[in-house]
Amino acid sequence: MSPDLKDAAWPKRTDLAALKQALGADHMRWVGGAVRDTLLGLPVHDIDCATTHTPDTVIDLCRDAGIRTVPTGIDHGTVTAILEEGTVEVTTLRRDVSTDGRRATVAFATEWQEDAARRDFTINALYAHPETLEISDYFGGTKDLETRRVRFIGDARERIAEDHLRILRYYRFQARFGSELDAEAEEACAAMADTLKGLSRERIADELLKLLALPDPGETVERMHDRAVLRVVLPETSLRHVEQMRELIEREAAQQFAPDPLRRLAALLPPSPEIAEIVAARLRLSKAQRARLISAAERRDEDTSKPKELAYSVTPTFAADRLLLLGADAQQIAAWEPPVFPLKGGVIVARGVAAGPEVARILQTVERRWVAEGFPDKARIEQILSEELP
Repeated sequence: MSPDLKDAAWPKRTDLAALKQALGADHMRWVGGAVRDTLLGLPVHDIDCATTHTPDTVIDLCRDAGIRTVPTGIDHGTVTAILEEGTVEVTTLRRDVSTDGRRATVAFATEWQEDAARRDFTINALYAHPETLEISDYFGGTKDLETRRVRFIGDARERIAEDHLRILRYYRFQARFGSELDAEAEEACAAMADTLKGLSRERIADELLKLLALPDPGETVERMHDRAVLRVVLPETSLRHVEQMRELIEREAAQQFAPDPLRRLAALLPPSPEIAEIVAARLRLSKAQRARLISAAERRDEDTSKPKELAYSVTPTFAADRLLLLGADAQQIAAWEPPVFPLKGGVIVARGVAAGPEVARILQTVERRWVAEGFPDKARIEQILSEELP
């Protein structure tokens, strides 16, 4: 890794040049993930900008330059600039006034290093000048990138005390970027794990699912279990379930399924719909997420015998979850579109059956046989219907 952004494409964007001209190059720096990921040779998806301007000034300057803004987090100094090639979050330099582990009260600052000091990890506190692309690194972040070390800025326990969610963020960043473990960070996360109980369930769920969505978080999740961090957010998870998730990750890769956080969450739980319901409620998952987690928990060995029949009855996504969790081949339904049952009640009425419950019963019976026979054509459906008519 070389701390040089000159070869990257995104700093050359014309819409970013317009933002730079509006704010003034000396009053802004590119910061955070875009700088970090560029130095690691990774794709850049989100671009953040730090500025010495107050949010009101940012809005005024952008308006004068014809750039639309949205006050997405103005209480904390963030304005989103709507640019032609994507949005940019523009945040005024800040310092913490007070923190309670769940939220921070901030005041605007004027010094880049003061803003950097309130960030979580050294690798996230790299600032790039928009003209020269020279990097300001106040806490050794570039060296930590070289060694793939995720390290808190300053004292790890103090940083976690400011925001308890940093425990889970540490593990997510460790799973994504880490190689060399930071002993201080590991010990602090383990010692302060119980502070996670004071966070909102939505923040816990968001961070946990981001971790599980990474290509291979298995080793990190196992370390979270070994250090009794995982039990705070998922007390239902045993070492066997962690091993089960690691096996699932291997299966997903072998069968060319994209990493899926909900499927992996299901692997971390016993196959119990009741437990899935409890976890979904605790994490305040959406209705769709809850249904999927419960479906995965309903998996049975017999599900593997007729994958397409299963996919028809519970949807291909739910079926793939069950098959992968059971160690079966899910590729045959990966791109399969369940057929539409072509028989309608009117056909049965036309064959002399009075409209009512009997029509519904015959429809269901014919459909069950059609599914069991592997979705045969209309001619076979007519035969089955004739056999079922009174």
